[in-house]
Amino acid sequence: MKLFWRALPSAITLLAVLALLVHGPIAQFEHYHEFADVSTWAGVPHVMDVFSNTGFALVAIYGFVVLQVKKREIGCGRSFVAYAMFVASLAATAVCSTYYHLAPDNARLFWDRLPIALACCSLLAATRAEYKPAMDTRQAVMELGLLLLTGLMSVVWWQQSGDLRPYLLIQGLALTLIPIRLLMHDALKADRKGTLMFTAALGLYVVAKITELLDAQILQCSHFISGHSLKHLLAALAAGLIVYRWQQQKSMSRPTPASLQKIEVYRQTAS
Repeated sequence: MKLFWRALPSAITLLAVLALLVHGPIAQFEHYHEFADVSTWAGVPHVMDVFSNTGFALVAIYGFVVLQVKKREIGCGRSFVAYAMFVASLAATAVCSTYYHLAPDNARLFWDRLPIALACCSLLAATRAEYKPAMDTRQAVMELGLLLLTGLMSVVWWQQSGDLRPYLLIQGLALTLIPIRLLMHDALKADRKGTLMFTAALGLYVVAKITELLDAQILQCSHFISGHSLKHLLAALAAGLIVYRWQQQKSMSRPTPASLQKIEVYRQTAS
């Protein structure tokens, strides 16, 4: 059973890659840049799509405060750098998404998608470092670097080829592998509140992606906010839950007798 859980993330990743290869290129919707929000206020076009990015900025500010607190509490441990990059990606999302929605086109969309890909990769790296007791800080940083490079190349690939498969793969793996890691390490028993918040955050992001697809329909029903603007707010709330969950956690990096014992058992098993 342990071997099954250890192999499951790699197996899912491999199957997802093979499925996308068989499927073939996935092109962007033809009218992707034609958002439902066409309102203008004080000379700002697409005003709700623009100002709804304030949510990412607020969560990023909150995240930077949490980073300072965590650094004093635990130092730069295994998952600290990955969470720091996640917070930085949220700040970049606020800026780059605002830049894109002021005048939507493919050139600006590159900068909109890049921080989203980096945020997903940072979160994957953070949870892997968090739940792998045998990993040291150096290895965690190296894995983060490789994942961030993968995120960057996924957006570059789309820019050069028009194929969204690598970019979609990264988001899909973040939504799939993180819950699996929580199950693998029985996180619900160890940290019930934190695990439920993480699960709620992932669920909110899925709902955010759905509202993005229902952009015009939601505006027609609400007469106030479009589906894409709502997506920004829901995704920012999801990110806020993740940062809050990390803030509430005790030290994940400072070795405790229990964690040291787990590392020793892991090493003996591996050898």
